[in-house]
Amino acid sequence: VTLYDVIADLRRERPTPAASRTLDMVVAELGNTRDNLRQAVRHLRLQALPPGGRETLDLLQDLAMVAGLDDLHLAEPQSNPKTLEPADSGTIGILVLMGGASLVAAGLMVAVVVQGLQKAFG
Repeated sequence: VTLYDVIADLRRERPTPAASRTLDMVVAELGNTRDNLRQAVRHLRLQALPPGGRETLDLLQDLAMVAGLDDLHLAEPQSNPKTLEPADSGTIGILVLMGGASLVAAGLMVAVVVQGLQKAFG
């Protein structure tokens, strides 16, 4: 059971617009607190909630506490720079062909522009 399962169950139990809006606010705040419900509820109590929102928050917090999901501390994602694999000979060959084709296309484009300018001014 995850915290989001508890929220989904609560949505089914309380299908009112106010409860739904409150739970939407909780999910949005969970994104800011890295899924820590205790912190999310603390932040939401400072905001204007729909009518009945405080009761929905209290019930959610009670259900999450029973499930042991109310005070999660997730580790910060570690910045792991992607390591580049060494290029094999096939990849280098394709790179050379693509680069050569680009150079030929650029050369032809310059030749067309030069020829057009010569005809226009010559």
